[in-house]
Amino acid sequence: MTKLLDHPLAQLTLVRAREFLREPEAIFWAVFFPIVLSVGLGLAFRERPEAVLRIAATPELAEVLRSEAHLDVTALDASAARDALRTGKVALAAERNPDGTVAFRFDDTNPEGRTARSLADRAIQRAAGRVDPVKTADDIAREPGARYIDFLVPGVVGIGIMSNAVWGLGFSIVDTRRRKLTKRLIATPMSRAHYLGSYLIWRIALFPIEVVIPIVFGALAFGVPVRGSWFLIGALCLLGSMMFSAIGILVGSRARTIEAVSGIMNLVIMPMWIVSGVFFSAQRFPDLAQPIIKVLPLTLLLDALRAVQLQGVSLPSVWFEVAVMTFWLLTTFTVGLRLFRWK
Repeated sequence: MTKLLDHPLAQLTLVRAREFLREPEAIFWAVFFPIVLSVGLGLAFRERPEAVLRIAATPELAEVLRSEAHLDVTALDASAARDALRTGKVALAAERNPDGTVAFRFDDTNPEGRTARSLADRAIQRAAGRVDPVKTADDIAREPGARYIDFLVPGVVGIGIMSNAVWGLGFSIVDTRRRKLTKRLIATPMSRAHYLGSYLIWRIALFPIEVVIPIVFGALAFGVPVRGSWFLIGALCLLGSMMFSAIGILVGSRARTIEAVSGIMNLVIMPMWIVSGVFFSAQRFPDLAQPIIKVLPLTLLLDALRAVQLQGVSLPSVWFEVAVMTFWLLTTFTVGLRLFRWK
């Protein structure tokens, strides 16, 4: 046991652990931030019994539109209603033209504006005597797994793994190089593989905290289902953690200043924050971009996590994601190992 602990790889891994535990900020970002993010977005986008939309209407229309339960109507003159729409305070402005027609002003690219227009038109037409030829009834079904919070929790897990791995490793490597500590490490019985491998091992030790806490919190606080195998979820997150750790090593392999590595990190991870489907579906982007988006590291991890956690699929169903993540891991670690410099 003593010989094992004296091994350079073991000692370097212990150094990683001590550095982490001595930084309260690192503990917050790794453990508590995913929970704070889940709570904030979960409350903001929670499922409500009725989605009430704010609109503005001239006084003669306001009373009619208030018959629609899904509209929160504010009575304003035509000019004030337009100003409210222009400043984003309401989703729609309604006014009556001199010829008696009702004009709806709204942004047709805004889903809330389109919905408000349909509801307002329905209220006005019914007040004028319209009778629906076919009676319909709503059968509301809010199935766990199809809500926004269900979509969000795997996304929070994924960005936590990516951010902590890339920022944690890249910054640490460059900071050590900047303080000229690597020059001292060269004199020890330690290889480049030992030094970089210690970062990977420490990330493996941290990933249960980054994964289990957000998923369990989501299940207890919001009822987010876990339909797939916990073992497979853990294996995917482990692979993802190692993949992003290797990317972090590559990012920090050459940079010599904090400013340089910060720029490279933002260049690497910010596009994935936007297009990989963390907060909204990646399908919103053009079809031309889909082949590239689908092979991005974060997209692969999130697609696999959501498929297993929310749909309960098995390993064969996510073989493509696993294969490409393994490719990213091996390629980036190999390139990072070759490009790495001590000074």
